[in-house]
Amino acid sequence: MLDVRRILLFTEVARRGSVTATARALNYTPSAVSQQISRLETEAGQPLLERHARGVTLTDAGRALAERGHRIERELRAAENELADYAGLRAGTLRIGTFPTVGASLLPQAVIAFRDAHPDVRLTVRSARIAGLWTMLENREIEMSLMWDYDWSRIDREDIVVTPLLDDPPALLVSDRHPLAGRGTASLADFAHDPWITRAEHHPVAEALIRGCHAVGFEPHIVYEAHDYQEAQAMVAAGIGVALAPTLALEGIRPGVDVLPLQ
Repeated sequence: MLDVRRILLFTEVARRGSVTATARALNYTPSAVSQQISRLETEAGQPLLERHARGVTLTDAGRALAERGHRIERELRAAENELADYAGLRAGTLRIGTFPTVGASLLPQAVIAFRDAHPDVRLTVRSARIAGLWTMLENREIEMSLMWDYDWSRIDREDIVVTPLLDDPPALLVSDRHPLAGRGTASLADFAHDPWITRAEHHPVAEALIRGCHAVGFEPHIVYEAHDYQEAQAMVAAGIGVALAPTLALEGIRPGVDVLPLQ
């Protein structure tokens, strides 16, 4: 196979019409240029230059190869420019994953900022629960993803680079008719005898509630399992029970619900 670097050097000689001029322009010695051209001719199996005192003349094969060399130069410049576009976020795609809580709170402003800064990058977002996000990452359906973890369940994988963004402290949701509504802060122990609304389908917040209640000495009495935080808020507003929710899930608080920061 022909050596591309030698083809490009040969193309420069063809452009300048002289080995000496090419050597001077590229900061080589004339003998080094001549050696590379001779090796290229060996690879080609035929002469490419006719050397004479006033410079060089291309053979028919040399003219054909020089034309190919010009095309290679153009393609390489195009490749460099295209890669620079990707590196500078002026082209390409970005596929990210998210989960509903952050998708409804933190992510929209990030998407707006990214599109303003990089309008030529096509951004797509996929939302799923944690298992679905891992599957999409492993299948390369997405390239990065927002995720969550807890003190007792950290993301710890050698094939993943984790960048912490923020801590999302939980808060207590109570009806505005609850005796403790309006307090500056509250603890889980204050609600040891209250009925609880939690998340269904083994949601991580359900485990966080159980762990937190056990840590302060009681078993929560679960009366309702909600499938999203808006449903949980509706049940809280109706006075069915109290609930635990991450701060990022509290962008829109419905009437009749009071939020108590958790001690």
